[in-house]
Amino acid sequence: MSNDAEIKMYRTLAETGDAAAQNRLGLIYQNGEGVPKDDAEAVQWYLKAAENGHAEAQYNLGWRYQNGKGVPKDDSEAIKWYLKAAENGHVDAQNSLGWRYKNGKGVEQDDAEAFKWYLKAAENGHVDAQNNLGLMYQNGKCGPEDSTEAFIWYLKAAERGHTDAQNNIGWLYQHGKGVEQNDSMAFKWYLKAAEKGHVDAQYTLGFMYQNGIGVKADYKKAIKWYLEAAEQGHADAQYNMGLIYSSGLQDYAEAARWFLKAAEKGIADAQFNFGLILEEGRGVKQDLDSAEVWYSEAAQQGHEEAKLRLGKMKEK
Repeated sequence: MSNDAEIKMYRTLAETGDAAAQNRLGLIYQNGEGVPKDDAEAVQWYLKAAENGHAEAQYNLGWRYQNGKGVPKDDSEAIKWYLKAAENGHVDAQNSLGWRYKNGKGVEQDDAEAFKWYLKAAENGHVDAQNNLGLMYQNGKCGPEDSTEAFIWYLKAAERGHTDAQNNIGWLYQHGKGVEQNDSMAFKWYLKAAEKGHVDAQYTLGFMYQNGIGVKADYKKAIKWYLEAAEQGHADAQYNMGLIYSSGLQDYAEAARWFLKAAEKGIADAQFNFGLILEEGRGVKQDLDSAEVWYSEAAQQGHEEAKLRLGKMKEK
């Protein structure tokens, strides 16, 4: 069927009140399938379908009010349509409502309501909601902290490839929360998340390889995972890369580069070490004024060695 014929068919059905056809026309105009993209026209068809009780259209309309696509941005209208869709069993809408109540976005913050909607979505198989529910149990946002229940929900999401949940499962195994402590299992789950780009898991893998926790120590693999995390902007990984280059590989120019990245993110040890490199002129041009600035930044965070260095510089 040609695009023109398909659009004509859907329009004919939509004009007779067929909600599924109305929602499909909304998608056609939203995506520009054989017609020019037209957000306003998409909204008109979504509205017709939504008023006819079509859950997907209700969700689509809520999303458009949330993001101001084809209609003025309006949190109240977004909530109204998300609620209708959620009550019709739409799992994305249920999860969205959970998120909104959890964070007080367009509604008054309410953990009990957040839990209610996350649970509905999670029980209907929504993987983000399963992870979100695990977080609520772990953080005691739905009664007393319950790491065992958190583990159950994280595992459901983790087994379906949810990287945050995989990282969370790793953390529970590592710390023996809700499950018997097991560094090897922690490593397994961190690795799954890290291989999919989860930055915290990458950093933790670097630490585990460096220290032989749950896996045989391997300095090269530690560097690999620290570097993966550091290149994604993980401040502690950037600091550790600085240490590796200054203490192990003895490349002070690279050490300075990584210390600076971490220092700019507020890591006090990195601020001190970058100041030290500047003061001593290792790998970079000596710059006592800049060294003093970075020592001051670290000292303001209570870094004792930075305070001592700063004091000595001011005595000269």
